[in-house]
Amino acid sequence: MTRVFTEIVVTVSAEPHVELFVAQSPGPSEGALLVIHGGPDWDHTYLREPLAQLGDRHRLIMPDIRGCGRSTAGLPGGQYTPDAVVADLIALLDALGLGVADVLGFSYGGLLAQRLARAVPGRIRRLIIASSSIYPVPADAYEGWAERDTRMAAVGKVWSDPALSAAQLVRAAAVAQAPADVWRADKLDGYLHRLAKVRFGSEWLGPWRTGTLPSALPADSERGLADLGIPVLLLHGAQDMTFPARLAARAAAKLPNARAVILEYAGHMAHVDQPSRWVDALAAFLDSPPGLQPTAHNQRGFLIRSLQWG
Repeated sequence: MTRVFTEIVVTVSAEPHVELFVAQSPGPSEGALLVIHGGPDWDHTYLREPLAQLGDRHRLIMPDIRGCGRSTAGLPGGQYTPDAVVADLIALLDALGLGVADVLGFSYGGLLAQRLARAVPGRIRRLIIASSSIYPVPADAYEGWAERDTRMAAVGKVWSDPALSAAQLVRAAAVAQAPADVWRADKLDGYLHRLAKVRFGSEWLGPWRTGTLPSALPADSERGLADLGIPVLLLHGAQDMTFPARLAARAAAKLPNARAVILEYAGHMAHVDQPSRWVDALAAFLDSPPGLQPTAHNQRGFLIRSLQWG
């Protein structure tokens, strides 16, 4: 397995001028996997592990989206939109000479990945929606879950702290939410160490706070993904406190071309709570022929709640 990434900068837009910082593994181009991070004011680095374990078999392409990490920042507020990111990612695939690719979108990146798949039908081979949703999160989704209320208590205090501004605020919020994002107490210290290395920004924070940031979730995503007909994996933690796991199970039940893998004892950062099972599920999906009909099975801590494959 590889732990080595090559880091490059790719120009994806001339007006405005936008360069994306991209980490790549040396895997084969025919197995290219574009990874779209969440946040959005994060960078891609918190996803490098355990994805690096696939780096010999798949060409991992992990950009920081515009305004994030080491990619171009300082653009006018109106330049930070989901559609602008999609245009950047299409240009990135073109620049790298990739006619088709698999795509993994994590959290907010899962919403962007759905937009990308619908923007370039025929160029996305398989789609992984990780710790995300194809449906809006209902206002009462977590009503009555006292454990979540306890774990999320510190987050609200951070967002209302007047002493914090810009990237400091985004970083502090990520740290405060860590006990909610990571379910297993034995994984928390390692996750906090990982967060310490993330290059947090605040370019997307402004439009989000003013209410001018368009929703990243495409309209009627269920129908849109069904019409595309590509294999979809919904990879989720059972104890996710940002996107309810039941939405992933619902999507798999509705989409004839989708399967849901829901990992027990895993929160929003399911790849941190259950790294081996998370990457095993991903590898099984990427290595399976699109027409395969998998057999439903249960394992301790690795529950497949719904299995359907087009």
